[in-house]
Amino acid sequence: MACRFFLQPKLHQASQSLFLTLQEKAIGIFDKRQNFAACPVKLFFPPNFCTMKKLYTLFTIVLLASKFSAQVEPHLPRYMTAEEQNALKKGKTVPGDFVLTGISEAPSVPVRTMAEWEELQAILVTWAGPVEWQDILVEIVRAARDECRVVVNCNSQSVVTTAQNKLQAANVDISTNVEFLVAPNNSIWVRDYGPNCVYANDVDSLFFIDWIYNRPARPKDDSLATTLSPYFDVPLYRTILAPNDLVNTGGNFMSDGMGTAFSSELILDENKFGNPYGVSVKTPTQIDNILNDFMGTQRYIKMETLPYDGIHHIDMHMKLLDEETLLVGKYPAGVSDGPQIEANLTYILDNFKTSFGTPFNVVRIPMPPFYGNTQYPPYPGQSALYPTYANALFVNKTVILPVYDNLLDDPAIDTFQKYLPGYRIFPVNCREIIDAGGAVHCITKEVGVADPLRIVHQELPSCMDNADWPLGYPVWATIQHRSGINTAKIHYATNPAGPWTTVDLPDYLNDDTTWTHKGYIPLQSDGTTIYYFIEGTAENGKNITRPITAPEGWWSFCVKETVGTNELPVARLLDIYPNPASAITVIPVSTTDKTFGNIRVFNTLGQLVETVFTGEFPAGPSNYFIDAAQYPSGAYFVELQTGRQTVLKKLVVR
Repeated sequence: MACRFFLQPKLHQASQSLFLTLQEKAIGIFDKRQNFAACPVKLFFPPNFCTMKKLYTLFTIVLLASKFSAQVEPHLPRYMTAEEQNALKKGKTVPGDFVLTGISEAPSVPVRTMAEWEELQAILVTWAGPVEWQDILVEIVRAARDECRVVVNCNSQSVVTTAQNKLQAANVDISTNVEFLVAPNNSIWVRDYGPNCVYANDVDSLFFIDWIYNRPARPKDDSLATTLSPYFDVPLYRTILAPNDLVNTGGNFMSDGMGTAFSSELILDENKFGNPYGVSVKTPTQIDNILNDFMGTQRYIKMETLPYDGIHHIDMHMKLLDEETLLVGKYPAGVSDGPQIEANLTYILDNFKTSFGTPFNVVRIPMPPFYGNTQYPPYPGQSALYPTYANALFVNKTVILPVYDNLLDDPAIDTFQKYLPGYRIFPVNCREIIDAGGAVHCITKEVGVADPLRIVHQELPSCMDNADWPLGYPVWATIQHRSGINTAKIHYATNPAGPWTTVDLPDYLNDDTTWTHKGYIPLQSDGTTIYYFIEGTAENGKNITRPITAPEGWWSFCVKETVGTNELPVARLLDIYPNPASAITVIPVSTTDKTFGNIRVFNTLGQLVETVFTGEFPAGPSNYFIDAAQYPSGAYFVELQTGRQTVLKKLVVR
């Protein structure tokens, strides 16, 4: 039965038309909601109420009804609800969707997990939740559609209509780059249950990898990958059968695109003996092996979970900005999760190096309070409320950044702009969803391009001394495409606005397993700042730059020239020979005076292989030796470290 609203006594004649419009609107809304109380419902007003009071009351009812009718079920939080937890404890749910679609064995070829800053063909969002959550989705679609396709997953055709109306009402152009997919879902948190992207042989075929979602009461979410696989025409591999039946979530995984990945120890807890998901028991080593087989993860760094984040996903306080740079949230000293975050960061820096064999760069960004300027998690009764700026999303040349109507919002935007030059930083207010356990990154998922042109480069040090580089400033890069590389270029300038000078980046013909190209930027005068980027063109004509935002985005370094004799001792690591090596190998060092330091050898995973020397280097030249026959074939980094500096040279062992 339809609900009807009546006003008594009569309205003034001048207000009759407005009243009828509002009453018709209310009837239209409640005609669609058959689960309301029995009707008709009469609203009585005392005789002394003014006409505007009557109109305001009815208008408020209509607005509330409109808001309620616009909500899209479901709107489950990111965390497991009490009902879900109780059902799991009682064994009333089973892990996800175990329909045997997809491939349950690992790919038969080597794979590489895509880094988030690589080129995307699409991002995914699931249209669900109250209107406040939909407002956030609107802004994400607005920002992302300028960069790539946006696939909006909807429970039904009626939800598609709701989403389209909402987007168009907000002046978001949905005529291009916005697609609507009807597929079952339980929640908005597509980051955690959407498939992960890997590439065969670094840059060949795109595969989807789907884990078991750690929300077993949400089987529709866990089955989304089986719909997306044919939609994107991408093969689907799934960790759903023992011994590879792995429980994991996308928000607790980040990769550098070179074989190193990070998670919290939540992944250990959810796959250990006594886990509530019914999956086979796995040791940390077995988990590492599964990630290696399915994701190409050669080094899996796992950290202690945080006491107060409520979700234990690392995307709530950390983010990789590139292969060498960790963005890490920071609380005031001793506050909230600050002590554990600092301990985790120390653990990483003390035990691991980047995939280039160098220490990680660390960028700190404040963790904002939610209430006032001094209140931090935990918040009483709101265990999932955890504001964070680390929960941002790369979408090609745009970074979508969560903000919270906080005094720290603008400094956070400035931080991202400083360390990601050229990117458009697009802030989205996530204040209305963060208490459900997530923000921008949590409600989006990226899909890499099917035809990637990959450029990897280790940024040059912040300053380069002309005395160390008589041939010019060396630029190493790996540039890959399945059709082969036609040309590679270095563009450099002494002003970020240009003009840009171009030099070739030739093939590196030595038998190097890490770099494919090496070139030089010509020497510049002392005090100059050089800006540069790399461009690659594949044999099939595809072209890309790194940074992807070039020429608006770039790397930079300053130039200096060592002069005078009163400076601190300078140690130089000269060319190692023979290189490539297979037996006794010479590591020549030259210092301007006596100085203490060490020589160490690392593999490409940043693991220490050998400490060659520790002690005092004499003034002048000296030689140190290793037996390369004792090393497995591959690339290594030889590091000379003194109190003044750290210098690296690459060594290839055959």
